[in-house]
Amino acid sequence: MSNTPTTIPTGPFDLCVIGAGSAGFSAAITAANQGAKVALIGYGTIGGTCVNFGCVPSKALIRAVEVLHMASSAARFNGITANARITDWKALVAQKQALVDELRQAKYADLLPAYKTLTYIEGKAAFLPDGSLAVNGTPLAAEKIILATGARPAIPPIPGMADIAFLTSTTALELEELPGSLLVIGAGYIGVEIAQIFARAGVAVTLFSRRGLLPEAEPEISKALTGYFNKEGISTEIVTAYDRIETGSAGIVLHVDRDENTETFDAEEVLIATGRTPNIDGLNLDAAGIAINSKGGVLVDAHMQTTRPGVYAAGDVTGTDQFVYMAAYGARIAAENAMGNAEQRYDNSAMPAVVFSDPQIASVGHTQASATAAGFTVKTSVLTLDNVPRALAARDTRGVIKLIADAKSKKLLGAHILAPEGADTIQTAVMAIKAGMTYSELGATIFPYLTNVEGLKLAAQTFDMNVKNLSCCAG
Repeated sequence: MSNTPTTIPTGPFDLCVIGAGSAGFSAAITAANQGAKVALIGYGTIGGTCVNFGCVPSKALIRAVEVLHMASSAARFNGITANARITDWKALVAQKQALVDELRQAKYADLLPAYKTLTYIEGKAAFLPDGSLAVNGTPLAAEKIILATGARPAIPPIPGMADIAFLTSTTALELEELPGSLLVIGAGYIGVEIAQIFARAGVAVTLFSRRGLLPEAEPEISKALTGYFNKEGISTEIVTAYDRIETGSAGIVLHVDRDENTETFDAEEVLIATGRTPNIDGLNLDAAGIAINSKGGVLVDAHMQTTRPGVYAAGDVTGTDQFVYMAAYGARIAAENAMGNAEQRYDNSAMPAVVFSDPQIASVGHTQASATAAGFTVKTSVLTLDNVPRALAARDTRGVIKLIADAKSKKLLGAHILAPEGADTIQTAVMAIKAGMTYSELGATIFPYLTNVEGLKLAAQTFDMNVKNLSCCAG
């Protein structure tokens, strides 16, 4: 980059931020806006996971193949037929990459000159044996430090992994030619999203998991999504263990254990989607006395401070809440506290989470299981989308809405949505939970008719009544 120093500045800096992704930029900009002298240390591609390898490229391709599905399902409207096909996958991938390049430049690289007290340094940061910081071996003096080095795809210890060529969430989205078949190991949000991309593009996809699709989701949602995937031709396989993986005549052969038997699956390619692991290698955290948590990430307190005074961490490197908006949020808190505002605390109690499958999955707050474990007397409401007028008009009633409440106070504790464009509905539930609303209050709130979000009102009313007995807009 043009503004990258040719030699490593030694400081002193008020703050050094290690990692130039979403969390790193959030922290650096927050501190720079307060007049702090900031060093932002980047290594590799500027911009981090979201813009380069995650959110932007995946959602661009998800939306593209959605057109294929919409055409193939047009016959649900009487008198309409449509078709669409991929004529040039390489061109589609190039278009996706152009968007990635544009956003990386506009939202990251081009921002740097606007902050006069911010110095961008390209290099590898690590703690020295005495606990001080260095970049490419050159000591760098900084009063405070924020670790924001992100995460990378986690590779499971399946026997044979070292001897095969496999795809990750990064490389799968870079393929310029579609494989004929694909095995996807891991059915969390990454595996689910990418499996559907390739299936809708015409690839024969088999999705493997040990606990079913999206095992952390509400069981009603996981079960329904599995059915929708199966109808689209995505094979979903629950296995006991992955025995081994090897190269075969067709490409890849996976041996799995299930019901005390070994089964074999083969495909041209295999995608490993078993989560992400924090990027802490090479930082020499032990030298600084920085502890690691049970998820392999940097341990932080509610103020985002590590076990070393003056050193903070935020984003995926902590191993928790691995969403880009939570990374930026946590980094802002870390920077505020590093600059002297120790009152800022991390709060994820009303954190929205979205899986961009189709239908989309969106959630906030407690699940039924976590609310019960937390000691609440739980009351739930489950509403299928065939009760939502907007879904009926769209001839697409795939989905379910589940609300969790405290039976004693009626206070909303959680909301879970499986619906087309469900991501655009969840924020209403976020605000309701943030405001401490009861389900009665939500059910009495005025919602516009023939909207997806009206499903939340109907789900809230379902706690105490049968909404099938209501006329349109009643209540």
